[in-house]
Amino acid sequence: MFDVIIIGAGPAGISAALYAKRANKSVLVLYHGESQLEKAHMIDNYYGVGSVSGADLYHSGIDQAKALGVEVRDEEVLHIAMQADFSYEVKTAAADYQCTALILATGNKKLRPNIKGVSDFEGKGISYCAICDGFFYRKKTVAVLGSGDYALSEAGDLENIVQKLYILTDGKPAPQTDKYEIITKKIAEIQGDERLGSVLFEDGTSLELNGLFVALGVAGGADFAKKLGVALDGDSIKANPDMSTNAPGVFACGNITGGLLQVCKAVYEGAEAGLSAVNYIKSKNK
Repeated sequence: MFDVIIIGAGPAGISAALYAKRANKSVLVLYHGESQLEKAHMIDNYYGVGSVSGADLYHSGIDQAKALGVEVRDEEVLHIAMQADFSYEVKTAAADYQCTALILATGNKKLRPNIKGVSDFEGKGISYCAICDGFFYRKKTVAVLGSGDYALSEAGDLENIVQKLYILTDGKPAPQTDKYEIITKKIAEIQGDERLGSVLFEDGTSLELNGLFVALGVAGGADFAKKLGVALDGDSIKANPDMSTNAPGVFACGNITGGLLQVCKAVYEGAEAGLSAVNYIKSKNK
């Protein structure tokens, strides 16, 4: 059982980890995939640093956290659930973890696939959260769009609800599973009238569907927020000045909260989130 689990190892997540660890809390940072900071060729507007590559700044932050005693693990987070005592269970591809406070610092990952018709049917047959919307498709035919562990996790949330379930990879290699019918053909268009009706593939064939659940790549902060009932403003998490959300013990910081997408903002919000998580834990222990 960790005091604090942080999802994301960028400036916001690591800053939160440093402040929580310095308050003598047990801290686990989970991350997977390339950070937005790693993609930055050069950072030259951050106080006191001069010019540094995004990758160097990113990895030096992780090294700093590890040196302080923070556990930092490269594991893909697949699912987060609130427990009856308002603690949290975090499931990764490798293990299950529990924590008292949870900090989402994943950056703001845009999930919408570049497929004709997707935007037309969002909320009309296209969903981004199996736990949130799966009930509306009970006994119906649906598909999950994706090819990784996150797509398989979403399929697992749907398999006992729907009548027929497919996984569509849109031309990417099939995931390693024999539980679901997988179609690897490239998608040309999403079609329908008032609601989604079918998926048209580039080879001219089509698949009739009642629903399509998008689960591309790895899950981002907005995906987890939806599953936890955390309020969103578009793709961004609504956070209070202390970085708390409407869910007890859940905090958000960095690009996932919108606004200025800069390292300086991420570091500040991470510090605020780490300190607020510490105060939340103290209040629970009284």
